[in-house]
Amino acid sequence: MKRVKKEDTVLVSKGKDRGRTGTVRIVIPKENRAIVGGINVMKRHMRPRGPQQPGGIIEREAPISLANVRPVCPSCNKPVRVGYRVLADGRKVRYCKKCDANFD
Repeated sequence: MKRVKKEDTVLVSKGKDRGRTGTVRIVIPKENRAIVGGINVMKRHMRPRGPQQPGGIIEREAPISLANVRPVCPSCNKPVRVGYRVLADGRKVRYCKKCDANFD
């Protein structure tokens, strides 16, 4: 179980977008990276790929390292460290180490 999942709100702690928050769109566990909406936007020069996809300069989000983002707790709205615990019914859930509330 990873500390960052799809549709989590995260705060960027390093890089040109430091201090900005966004939601995780895609997590790439093999590369230890994530694509966050509106964060790490790069310009890409694309060739036309048919009539539906014209060419030009396209802006899109590039992956950012998971070490450079911190999850934001939904209950205390602060960037936090994530812990894990096993509930009585056997589910493993993430919890906020500041306010002790469950993420999942």
